[in-house]
This record gives sequence, structure tokens and C-alpha cells, in this order.
Amino acid sequence: MRRLRLHRDAVLGALDALAPPNEGAARTIAILSDAEIALGAQRIRARSRHPLEDVALYYMLFATAARPLEIARLQVRDYLAADGMVRTSSELRPEVTITGRARPLLFASARLREALDVCLDARVASGQGLGRQDAYRGLDPDSRLFLSSTGTGFTITPYGEPGQHRFECRAIWHHYRTLFRHAEQKQVTALTARHTVAARLYA
Repeated sequence: MRRLRLHRDAVLGALDALAPPNEGAARTIAILSDAEIALGAQRIRARSRHPLEDVALYYMLFATAARPLEIARLQVRDYLAADGMVRTSSELRPEVTITGRARPLLFASARLREALDVCLDARVASGQGLGRQDAYRGLDPDSRLFLSSTGTGFTITPYGEPGQHRFECRAIWHHYRTLFRHAEQKQVTALTARHTVAARLYA
């Protein structure tokens, strides 16, 4: 949490872009406590067909304030350095962010790091997305950090007019809705997670 606050201005600046259209809408957005988030993860772990990956996806949303499309775009090298150590202070690269501007990506949450490490260890054991054995814990650094249930990255497709550079990832949005159902958090959305992160930064 301390590391997250060190970059508070940059993170809050990114969150401001997602401000609701009026104050009334803002008051309806729930802010989850640490206990509620942990309970949600526990329920996902018990109900998911792919609990390792799904718990990591869930914590990623609440620990970083990244948007689902940005999470779908992340690669192993965004989390790991070549020597296999976690890049605790990483960066959402311009080609990853919605806005096209880089911003901090902080893996400061111990629960998120633990979930990701277990997930990546299982990936190596299953032979998915492998690279050189002496770098990135044996994983291909350019492979997606999160895989879909088919073992590939979540599909990202362009939309809108030519040249607009607009993209969507319906698969990960649908996946997060499923995770929130598993967690019994019916009113929770990706926006809830971003407001939860913002509330912690202001606390």
C-alpha cells in the first residue's frame, strides 16, 4: 500500500479519466473492504473451473486499477524481469493503455503477487507459453500474462471507424462478470474496483 501511495498522483490522474458523469452516480458505486475482497477470492477459488488464473485476475482488478482491456493486453514481461524477479514497480506501456499514455503499474499487493506466482508456476508445469529456461522463469516474455480458458490470450478486436484505434475484449468482460457471480458480488463491476483503489489512495 505504501508503494501505491508513492505513485498516488499518477494513479489518481488515470482514475480521473473514468469519473462518472454526475455525483449521484458516484454515490451508487460500492467501495469494497479488504475483507470483502478476500471473501470474494475465497468463493472464486471454491467455484471456478480455473481457480488459479481466476483468483489472479480478480486480485489484478482490485490491486492495480487497470481496466479489463488493459489486463487482457498485459504480457509476462510486464510482471517479471528477465531474472525472474517481480517488477513491483512496473508500467502500463502506451500500447497497453486505453489512452495510449504510459502510467504506473504497481504489483504492491502481496495477495496479487502470490496468486500470480502460483498461476505462472502452474503454466510452466503444464507447458504453456514457454520460453528460455534461464529467463522469465522459463516463460515466453511476450506471451500474455493472463490466458483464457482455451489456453490462449483473450481475443481483442478493433471496432469503430478506420483509424480510430478503438478496441474491445468482450471475452474478458464476460469473464469478469462470471467471477463477480462466483464471488456473490452482484453489484460489483470493474468500475467498483477502480473506485476501491482510489478510495485507498485517499485514505
